[in-house]
Amino acid sequence: MSGPAADGTGSDTTAADARNRRLWTVVIFLTMACTGAVMQVRGAVLPTLEGYFTVPEWQLGLVAPAGTVGYLLVILAVGSSAGRIDARRFIAGGAFLTAGALLAMGLSPSFPVFLAALVVQGAAVGVFRALDRPLLSHFYPSQRGRVYNRYDATWAIGAALGPLAVVLALRAGSWRLVYGAVGVAVLALAVAFRSLRSPAVESDEEPLTRSDLAELIRRPEVIALLAALFFVTGVEGGLFTWLPYYARAELPAGWAELTLTVMLAAYIPGRFACGALTDRLGPLTLLLGVLGLLVPAFGFTFFVADGLAVLGGVVAIGLLISGVFPTMMAYATDAVPEHSGPVNALASAVSSVSIGGVPAVMGVVVGGADAAAAMRLLVAPLVGALGVIALARVAQGRRDARAASSSATVDD
Repeated sequence: MSGPAADGTGSDTTAADARNRRLWTVVIFLTMACTGAVMQVRGAVLPTLEGYFTVPEWQLGLVAPAGTVGYLLVILAVGSSAGRIDARRFIAGGAFLTAGALLAMGLSPSFPVFLAALVVQGAAVGVFRALDRPLLSHFYPSQRGRVYNRYDATWAIGAALGPLAVVLALRAGSWRLVYGAVGVAVLALAVAFRSLRSPAVESDEEPLTRSDLAELIRRPEVIALLAALFFVTGVEGGLFTWLPYYARAELPAGWAELTLTVMLAAYIPGRFACGALTDRLGPLTLLLGVLGLLVPAFGFTFFVADGLAVLGGVVAIGLLISGVFPTMMAYATDAVPEHSGPVNALASAVSSVSIGGVPAVMGVVVGGADAAAAMRLLVAPLVGALGVIALARVAQGRRDARAASSSATVDD
């Protein structure tokens, strides 16, 4: 970015770049809200698809992997190339392809066609998700914690509204309406991306070589990120999948269906609060506090509480767990800002595996025992995440002490 010039040209250019950056941010956030809605619509519409297409339950089980496989491959490929590709062209193309896939899902004449469109939709979202967070990282290099939490809060807004959209679509006459509506919304956002100027960033993404990748994976901040996210996103996946099932045995009739929506709604203030606090406390200190409160909140909810107290515990869990992913992402990206794309891709890949794997393991426990036993097992990965953050905090303190000692020696 050029500095201000005497004739005002430089200052006009800076103002135009800032305005373009704000527009990019708004459109990225709105697209993220649509992504959250689509993810939660998928589960809410399954019972309807079963009867509409007359498919067995084992085929319905293909919905989750169909949406994940393409996403994983694309986000790793595009994310690792973030320093070499045209972000505007790829993001706009991914948004157009996502819109087309969503409309195809809404028009699907059969379940296999629906699954095929879902594979394409997952891959297309992978293009967008591989580049949007790295762009925000370079838009706001000194405010990553705040911006990442707000960015993920918009996902939570969409996710909380997704199941409600399915209910409204069914009342209006067809589940297809929800995919049509979201598809049209994403199409409008794709047009917006296409019309924006290429973004001017405050820091640059560097191309990633093989040696850079090996060094990146060995960075203690990245190791801590991947380990903590493996534990925490697995817990989130378990909650997303099994919480309503568990709640049916614990809550009065009519309340169980609200648990997941209530938890996702709690993500919104939770992420805004973490965004405001991360700059003041530092990401690791904030995460120690959040996880230190989350473990007893989880224990109370699934070991002690009954009746409507479970719903209160779910709200507390949503408030606390919501900030872990974006705050950890900001912490690791601050350590290697020049490789924010690969960091984002690695974290998303690990999270996707954990979100899909943990609910499957819980399903075995539910079949052998019950949902309560499965939910209680989730305390173990939360304790694991707390241990990872504690170790990362100690290691960070030692690195800071060594850096201060080296600085003092040089000064002497």
